[in-house]
Amino acid sequence: MDTPSSFQTDALIAEDIDAYLAAHQHKSLLRFITCGSVDDGKSTLIGRLLYDSKMIFEDQLAALESDSKRHGTQGQEIDFALLVDGLAAEREQGITIDVAYRFFTTEKRKFIVADTPGHEQYTRNMVTGASTADLAVILIDARKGVLQQTRRHSYLVHLLGIRHVVLAVNKMDLVGYDQAVFDGIVADYRAFADSIGIEAFTAIPISGFKGDNITTAPSANTPWYGGPALIEHLESVEVDAAAAQAAPLRMPVQWVNRPNLDFRGFAGQIASGVVRAGDAVRIVPSGKTSTVARIVSMSGDLDEAVAGQSVTLTLTDEVDCSRGDTIAAAGDPPQASDQFCATFVWMDEEALKPGRGYWLKLGTQMVTASVQPPKYEIDVNSLEHLAAKTLGLNAIGVAEFATDRPIVFEPYAASRPLGGFILIDKFTNATVAAGMIEFSLRRADNVHWQPTAITRDDHAGMKNQKARVLWFTGLSGSGKSTIANEVEKQLFVMNRHTFLLDGDNVRHGLNRDLGFTETDRIENIRRVGEVAKLMADAGLIVLTAFISPFRAERRMVREMLEPGEFIEIFVDTPLEVAEGRDVKGLYKKARSGQLKNFTGIDSPYEAPENPEIRVNTVDMTPEEAARFIIQQILPLK
Repeated sequence: MDTPSSFQTDALIAEDIDAYLAAHQHKSLLRFITCGSVDDGKSTLIGRLLYDSKMIFEDQLAALESDSKRHGTQGQEIDFALLVDGLAAEREQGITIDVAYRFFTTEKRKFIVADTPGHEQYTRNMVTGASTADLAVILIDARKGVLQQTRRHSYLVHLLGIRHVVLAVNKMDLVGYDQAVFDGIVADYRAFADSIGIEAFTAIPISGFKGDNITTAPSANTPWYGGPALIEHLESVEVDAAAAQAAPLRMPVQWVNRPNLDFRGFAGQIASGVVRAGDAVRIVPSGKTSTVARIVSMSGDLDEAVAGQSVTLTLTDEVDCSRGDTIAAAGDPPQASDQFCATFVWMDEEALKPGRGYWLKLGTQMVTASVQPPKYEIDVNSLEHLAAKTLGLNAIGVAEFATDRPIVFEPYAASRPLGGFILIDKFTNATVAAGMIEFSLRRADNVHWQPTAITRDDHAGMKNQKARVLWFTGLSGSGKSTIANEVEKQLFVMNRHTFLLDGDNVRHGLNRDLGFTETDRIENIRRVGEVAKLMADAGLIVLTAFISPFRAERRMVREMLEPGEFIEIFVDTPLEVAEGRDVKGLYKKARSGQLKNFTGIDSPYEAPENPEIRVNTVDMTPEEAARFIIQQILPLK
């Protein structure tokens, strides 16, 4: 094969590089994924595409031939899968674990292909690869037909908005290129595709190993096939860029460009539509309007910019606009809401915690979001809607989301950039879910915050104090309620306006419907946090005595309040001391198995890492602890 070596490419002169770029820069780009069940031949197919498009250097080819003898699965012949399966674990197991991206080009088009894992446990990797793809090649082993993972990946492909699907029936050489086998698989797949809403797909019989119908069709082994070769189809499929340009203008603001005092522009990539100087625009969610003054790019000012371009817009008015806002067509803006319904894929080993606060990232926006218990989980095999209180790894469900402030979005079916989001665990920074927004909740549109004439500062000033939330946390029996009660007594003597929310007391009324599962504990703290916030708005000093075992929920309450208002007080009593007191007999019941989900026994307690105040009831009496706490928080004005 006439290809340069890696060493020779280092010696290419600038003119050669410029000539190469000039020959390819005007080609359209197609991003596609290969997916399917384990060992359907995805990596082999990509290796074959790279090989046939002459995108392999001579020294790479030599290494491939050597690796094929040591690690290959094709005897003495070249194992094309090794071009893609770069991880040692993959080569040893003969499977793909990570998402491998490869670039190649033909005379007509440039391609970026993602080889996604076949194992169900790596579904999250497949979702990652599919999130930016325009087309999906779904492989089926001709010997096995449509499998569970074929259905799972097809459902995800459709869910993620990929409308161009190729059904590649691979390993036809192992079934004697039997047309009846191919036709049967296509019929089975069509029945499933129809049931999930895939309106059309292109079926091609191939052999990634032998090369049948990859670059030319029909191959000598499939004279009965009358369709295109795989490469031919990939080169000709039309990615609907025109639709993105025909949609209303949407440009999420990535950053505010202020190189000097005389220039203020808003930089970002246009998600949809066309923008021209002089166009009227609206900033969402604020609703402020202005007019485009200039469209600035690296190569100078532009008359217009279209979807896919990254530009900086300057406006004729000094409007408030920052990262996370969206510049949109003035007469047709996107929605903004703090409550919506979405379909999402859970991608973390630890199950979803309904009610817990996660970071939600949508484009350039980052907000705190909580997920309600799922409406249902979707069984990909039967498409049944199953009852679910949470979601485990790789599960797909539908749930309602609430964010701490409105986000700008459009339904995912209308806009992938403004409809797709990820959830991030606030403590581990791990991406735990990927979601697709369906619609905003009607109640979010009907309920608005009503401003009041008397402010929280007015309420606090009238009481001659500063609002605070003193959040006591610790194990059962640690002394939280006793110390909180003593603190309130001493503050009362000092003419401070207070209110004590006790963990047991609120469960007699406000939270009487909640149990002690992890999900109920999260909701218990959320409700108490909302009540504490309202009391702080009234200018009170609020004391709460709750075990509140999870850092995430204590942080959630902290974020509800103004900076400096949340005072975390850790009643740091060792478990053996708290259990020795056992004034309610709860530890004894928990040890005997009569009481489930008891903190410190069969449910975890996450101690504060940096509390504002720490007290140890082993060394202090409740009165001494109360005096120590008051000394730390005064002056309260």
